Amino acid sequence: MTEMKQHRIAEFLKQEKNRTTWARVAMVFVAAVILEATSIVQLRLLNKTTRREAMIKAENVLSTTQYEILDVVDQAEQAIRDNMWIVQWCLDNPDSLKNVTRRIVEEHSAVVGSTVALVPGYNKHLPFYAPYSYLKDGQLTVTSLATEKYNYPVHEWFIEPLEIGMGYWSEPYLDKDGGETMMTTFSCPVQDPKGVTAAVITADVSLEWLSKHVGKVDIYPEAFSMLVSRKGRVMLGPSESHSMEYSVQDIATRLKNEEGVAELVEGMLAGKRGVVKVNSSQNGLNTVYYAPISRTGWSMAVIIPEKEVFRDVRRTGILCSVLQVLGIVMLIFILLSVARSWRDYQEAKDVEDRMESELRIGRDIQMSMIPKTFPPFPERKDLDIAATIVPAKTVGGDLYDFYIRDEKLFFCIGDVSGKGVPASLLMAVTRSLFRNISAQEESPAKIVAGINRSMDDMDENGMFVTFFCGVLDMPTGRLRYCNAGHNAPLLFTDQIRFLDVVPNLPLGVESQFFFQEQEITLLLDDALYLYTDGISEAENPRFELFGEDRMKTVLRERRTASEHLEAMKRAIADFVEDAPQSDDITMLFIHYLNDNAQINNMARHLILHNDIQQIPQLAEFVETIAEEKNLDQATAMSLNLALEEAVTNVIVYAYPDGIDGLVDIEAYIREDHLEFIISDSGKPFDPTAAPQADVTLGVEDRKIGGLGIYLVRNIMDTVSYRYENGKNILTMIKKI
Repeated sequence: MTEMKQHRIAEFLKQEKNRTTWARVAMVFVAAVILEATSIVQLRLLNKTTRREAMIKAENVLSTTQYEILDVVDQAEQAIRDNMWIVQWCLDNPDSLKNVTRRIVEEHSAVVGSTVALVPGYNKHLPFYAPYSYLKDGQLTVTSLATEKYNYPVHEWFIEPLEIGMGYWSEPYLDKDGGETMMTTFSCPVQDPKGVTAAVITADVSLEWLSKHVGKVDIYPEAFSMLVSRKGRVMLGPSESHSMEYSVQDIATRLKNEEGVAELVEGMLAGKRGVVKVNSSQNGLNTVYYAPISRTGWSMAVIIPEKEVFRDVRRTGILCSVLQVLGIVMLIFILLSVARSWRDYQEAKDVEDRMESELRIGRDIQMSMIPKTFPPFPERKDLDIAATIVPAKTVGGDLYDFYIRDEKLFFCIGDVSGKGVPASLLMAVTRSLFRNISAQEESPAKIVAGINRSMDDMDENGMFVTFFCGVLDMPTGRLRYCNAGHNAPLLFTDQIRFLDVVPNLPLGVESQFFFQEQEITLLLDDALYLYTDGISEAENPRFELFGEDRMKTVLRERRTASEHLEAMKRAIADFVEDAPQSDDITMLFIHYLNDNAQINNMARHLILHNDIQQIPQLAEFVETIAEEKNLDQATAMSLNLALEEAVTNVIVYAYPDGIDGLVDIEAYIREDHLEFIISDSGKPFDPTAAPQADVTLGVEDRKIGGLGIYLVRNIMDTVSYRYENGKNILTMIKKI
């Protein structure tokens, strides 16, 4: 090769190298331009987002404070509503009104004072009468506002509710005759049975706690808030010394040349909600968010300086410039790593495909171990049974099994701790142990204990299994069962309720644990629904749980066993939407259909009017039931006492005066217990929500009421309440 040719080749290679170098430089330059453009767009979006974030923060402050205030407002108004009828009842006995005011203050933590002030002249013996109870330094004091010094009829809290004929929140004021604190008063007119306005009842609410929520706010260092009364007084602001000393009109006059001030003052006094820019020569541009506090007439504003909002944005701009340089450097390394990453991905994909194939085979083996043909016993007419498993992963840790031996249905359901292959292996072992042990044993407790001992010998990884085992005698309906830390099944009789179970420990926790066995009798058309917590704890994208109430709702309709399970799967799918399944879902439904089983489900029915004179009929009703069940006299008397207390409560309080209402009493006589269901269409009232009466106190110290439900709770084994289809329904169960 001649020297000329060598020179030309070298020149060509040099040019190619230069072209490649320039191409790489151009790529980096283009990347830098893209990064710069991206940074500009991001900063603009950040400005927009920051402003939106400031608005959200201010709205949160407004909303949070409003909720705090309204919570106290609701408590005060509820205190008045709860005691209105007592005041009406005590109008003819004014001395009792002191106890009403004392009760309001004692029972409602938000109320620091209360009075019942008679309209002057309503009571000819007491022209002016206003007992007042209030808290001061933690001590309850009872005094009177009917003094020459106070002269209660001229005060706003007394005049306004009488003029408008409804509840009224007063302008905040300093209580100089009570707790020496800033407060506001909710007052409401009281009418006697003839419709004559007789008095005003009040609830005083201290405003001390507002200072924790109004003034300096922590969303920005120099941001602050203020609260304005309906008459424009600054109740609370950044300086406590200004509270109730200045009005927003004063501030507007001082800042009359400042942009946006007039619009802000007008909006707040009009009870509007809005955002306004206020450009102050002293503090610069500010954004003010304001909103009314409903039902009080107050208005609140949050003031945020613009320089505070965008301070972090400016810092971010500088940081972005530095990061751009680092980004270009990183770009070079990214280009080099892409090829290597692609190669690693292909290798990992091959491994994943092999694992998926093996897991599918494992699932097929696992599913082949449990019954999956339904109906499983087509020749039997005394049983309708169905079950299903929906694993959260390819293989799961839930199990169920059932079979019939010697006219006894052996069945179980379980949930292994953990997921994946280890759980599936323990599931297979547990199912095999159930089959082997139950083939020789009929006691559920002994079956569970045998599985537990065997698992302790094998499990070295600390895993456990929640397990429920039952043995149902098909000819008689006798059901023996043992629970090992599993969810209590639902029992279908004349209602849907949870089966009474002793929890015991799960399998694999303590090898020598003594498992307690239980027993009930199933009647014709009774059923059991067994499930794992993958159903009740199914979660939707809003992190809400499916829960037991939804589960009961799905099961209320009459269906076959298979239809029940399909309906439940559809309900769960609709609830979770597109959220991933987090746990295995397993269900077993057993419907007992033996019409030859002895039925001991007699029912009795009594309907009374809301007339206290009809109470003697209740005693005859209870006496008939006691004779049928061969109850001793003491038990019969205690049942009569409990029913009389519950029914009397309905007769006296459920319906308004003059309204003829009904009280429906149903009694179900079962093998091991009596069930009484009392229903009425009166106003909603849950007697079980009442606090326990303190029977250790003397008569003079004990609060009025509460003894009736105390007696019912102590006599009956179970007392529950629900409000359904416009009816109060109280269910009481006495075990025999």
